[in-house]
Amino acid sequence: MKKFTVRDLAEIGVLAALVFVATYFIKIGPIPTPAGPTMLKTGNAVCLIGAILFGKVKGGLAAGIGSALFDLTNPAFVAGAPFTFIFFFIMAFVCGAVSHVGGNTGANKKWNTIGAACGAFTYLVLHLGKSFITLVLEGSGAAAALAACGTKFITSGFNAVFAVVVAAILTPIFHKSLSKRYKAA
Repeated sequence: MKKFTVRDLAEIGVLAALVFVATYFIKIGPIPTPAGPTMLKTGNAVCLIGAILFGKVKGGLAAGIGSALFDLTNPAFVAGAPFTFIFFFIMAFVCGAVSHVGGNTGANKKWNTIGAACGAFTYLVLHLGKSFITLVLEGSGAAAALAACGTKFITSGFNAVFAVVVAAILTPIFHKSLSKRYKAA
């Protein structure tokens, strides 16, 4: 396993800050649902873009750290910050792993979109699964818990589609800029 360089740490820190800012300032919510609060946000797209451009580990750490920091600043989400870190890390890790299949470094639009979709779907399953399990453990029947997760599914599904579309559109632009910058460095 390679060690993190100062540059790696700086990239993770900047990406985490971008995730935090995108989540904090560009959102609709929190939206109360029977399964707990949720929101529509752009932070997920930034997580996917970071994973495609910087890889599964750096993208995963940035996604987890930035999203968890947001949760720690919002009383509606603070209790879920550890889950948020893990779930967003996994989302970006999956996205980065899939998008980098065959040595792709963010230039292949097809694999970037497939990776973003896989990452977003992974997060959707984890997020809704946690909500469902929490409701069942709190005493709801399985059918009632499933029904209560319906609103969360709508907002989370919209977030997933939005994040994949934004990542598919913006990643090539950022990849081109970063490629020029890294060749000059």
